[in-house]
Parts: sequence; C-alpha cells; structure tokens
Amino acid sequence: MNKQLYINEIQVLFDDVQRARIFEDQKMMTDAVPVFPVSEINAAYEKKKGSEGFDLKDFVLANFDFLGAKISIHREEQLPIDQHIEKLWDELTRTAYEEKGTLLKLPKPYIVPGGRFNEFFYWDSYFIMLGLQVSGRTEMMENIIENCSYLIQNVGFVPNASRTHFLSRSQPPYFSLMLDLLFETNHDENIYIKYHETLEKEYAFWMNGEEWLDNDSTVKRVTKTKNGDVLNRYYDAENAPRPESYLIDIEDSENTGEEFYRNIRSACESGWDFSSRWFADGEHIQTIETLNIAEVDLNSLLWHLEKTLAKSSALQNLTEKENYFTQRAAGRRQMINTYFWDENTECYKDYHLKKHKNTPSEHIAALYPLFLGLADAQQAASVAEKIAEKFLYQGGLVTTTKKSGQQWDLPNAWAPYQWLGFKAMKNYGFDELAEKIKNNWCGNVERVYSNTGKLMEKYNALDTETIAGGGEYPNQDGFGWTNGVYLKLKQN
Repeated sequence: MNKQLYINEIQVLFDDVQRARIFEDQKMMTDAVPVFPVSEINAAYEKKKGSEGFDLKDFVLANFDFLGAKISIHREEQLPIDQHIEKLWDELTRTAYEEKGTLLKLPKPYIVPGGRFNEFFYWDSYFIMLGLQVSGRTEMMENIIENCSYLIQNVGFVPNASRTHFLSRSQPPYFSLMLDLLFETNHDENIYIKYHETLEKEYAFWMNGEEWLDNDSTVKRVTKTKNGDVLNRYYDAENAPRPESYLIDIEDSENTGEEFYRNIRSACESGWDFSSRWFADGEHIQTIETLNIAEVDLNSLLWHLEKTLAKSSALQNLTEKENYFTQRAAGRRQMINTYFWDENTECYKDYHLKKHKNTPSEHIAALYPLFLGLADAQQAASVAEKIAEKFLYQGGLVTTTKKSGQQWDLPNAWAPYQWLGFKAMKNYGFDELAEKIKNNWCGNVERVYSNTGKLMEKYNALDTETIAGGGEYPNQDGFGWTNGVYLKLKQN
C-alpha cells in the first residue's frame, strides 16, 4: 500500500487554502482529488499566486475535484423510516479499488457514515454492521471485516478512517467484536481461524512497546503503572495540526503545552473528539491531556481481543498461545477492577497515569465492562443506578454529565452508546431500564425523522425538539451508525 501522504506534496498550497478559510469545512481540502499531476499544480501555484487578480478559490476549484465531498440524501416523498434506511444502505455504499488523493484503496465495497464523511470509518462500521445484520446483508458485513483485515495486514492497524492523513492513529478496536457479530449471524466458527493472524497483528499494534517499559512509564499506546501493571491508552504518532481541522487546531494551540496536537489527535483515536472527559480543568480544550489517561473502554475492548485470541488459538489447538492469551485476559480483567472501578462513586472511570487515581469525569464509557460481561452483579447494579439517575433523558443516553459545548458531552446522545446501554442492561437483567433506553432514543430518532426526513449523526437527549449541536462541524445526516443501531434496537 502506498503510504505517501499526498497532502505533504502540496503543503504550501494546502496551508494557504486552510488559513484563507476558502471552504467553510476544512475537511473539504483534505478530501480533494488533484485533476493534474501535483508537481504541475505546485508549479502553477508558485507562478500565479502573486499575480494581480489571482483568486485562490478559483485556482483550487480548477485544479482539484470535489465530487463526493459531501453526501446529501433528497427524496420527493418521505418513506417509513425502516424503508428509508434500506434505501440508505445502497446510497451509502462506496468502493475504492484505487487510491485517489487522500483516499486509501480497499478490496471490498463498504458503507460510509454520510454527510461530510465519505470514507470508511473503523468503529462506525461495527455499529453499521448491527443494522446490516437486521437487513440480512451478510455479504456487506463480510466486506467490512475483509476491509479491516486488509488494513491491519497492510498498514498494521485499522486507521481512524481510510485516508492517508489517518495513518498515524486507529480508533476503538472493534475487529474482534465484528467477528462475534458475523459468527452470531452465520454460526461459522471458521471466521476466528480465518482471521487469527489479523487478530494477532492488531493486538501487536496496541501492545507495541510493552517490552521497553519500566514501572510508571508509557510508550506509544502502552503504559506500566507504578505497581508494574500494563494498561493501554489512546495515542497518535504525529504531533502536528490535523489536516482535516488544520486552522482550528492552530488557533486552539495558543498558550498550550508542547504535546497539545498529539493530545488532540489521541482523543480522536478514542472516537470522542471532543469531550470534557479529556480536559484537565473539565472545561477548556487547551487543557486537554489524553496522553495522561488510561481508558476503561479501550482496556475493556482489549480484554475482548485477548479473549477472542484465546478462542481462535483453541480452535486451532495452539495450546501455548491459548494459555498465553487466557492469562493476558485474566490479568487485564483484574486490572480493570483495580484501576477503573472507583470505590468512592461506585462506578467505572478512567485512570490518571500521573496522579495515580481515577479521573473525575463521569462518562458513559462506564458501560463497557457491563456490555462485555466484565462487571460483577454488585458493580453492574451500581452502574445501572448511575445510568438511570444521571445519563438517561427523554431522548436517550448522554455521554457525560457536563455541558461544555463539545459534541461528546451533555446534551448529546450518540447511537453507539444507546446499543451499549441497552445490551449492558440486558446482560445483567435490568430489562426495564434497557427498554427505557431503547424507547427514549428510538422515539427521538423517529421524531426528528418525521420533522426533517433525515437520520442524524447525533441527537439532543434533553430537548427532543432541537437538533443536536456542538463540536467542530454541523450535525450530519445519513447516518451510518444511527441507521444500524436503530434497526438493531427495534428488532430487540
């Protein structure tokens, strides 16, 4: 796979375009496809840019293709919501059999989220698969898994999304859960054998650097506590402004520390870009400290990956590997209780690696140990109580208890956590609460669809008459994971 970051080849032009704000959305320029050789575009720009009457936007539009930069769905008549989603699966299907601009090639068709997101996204794809399962689209589920495997085999991990500027970070590792979902669909255990090597390679990515660690130190995505226990954190290899939010990052970086950009990018690897969860003062993005935090969601997902590797090893009679991964999973399970269970609040929280204690942020990622069956009955009951008391509103589950203006904070309800919340409560017998989560959010989705004819990226859980906001861009319609989770919840 050609990993050349083509944005670097047009760096001067790219910098000028982003700083000039010629597009309302800075993602536009990162998704642009040059229609002439880049060397010719650069030469023409150097020659013309100082001339009288030069118009930067006209130059860019003449030299780059912006087709497909944004997906808009328009229908003359409003279909019932489930029929609308069935049509959306086809309208959101893409192929990329060759690289174009920043877009990475992939071997199989895939579903994109929608709106400004016209590429393959990692954790989105798991929640999209939930709906594909309901729709009977098993082949597309298999395509998504095959694309993830291709990326892991060729890049070493699944990037945040299938563009060259995401080759420095991943997203929450859902590949092992994707295999579970396909197995639940076709009951073929061979799926674990087929992708055993891929599972191992993804695990190696997340654990890379473990052997170099001393106590109370971090390398890349791995950290060793002062007691010698190994945990994981989100991380990005680059420490520079994100191309897709270039000027926003530069402006936000004033009066910040030397790793501000890496902290920003590491939060993006979590999928939560952005939230008070990452802020030292709980309020301002300038205090972001993602690198100082080990996360309950990431470590729970890696426990699942270890369990899946033990399973895939057992299926092949690889006894030594089975024992190794079984021990790793058992050790991580214990550490999740040690480091992420906060006795004071009786809830799961992230762990601050420098302060050696839980972070104060109350957030919905506390659901992961219940979603994956890691919590004991008493822990689950306590978390369920907190969910009902602090997170569940008329329009669904919110992500945090703090209103900061960031999109992954109150009052927004995101599709992934409605499914995690429903399933987590079902796992421990809190059926009434599970139904309330399902009905509150699905009702919100249906109301917004009735009023707008659209399915949104996120929803306002407090004011169901209002479309959700916050963040670096307007609320998007489409929308992959909303479609998937809605169909899955309605089936249950």
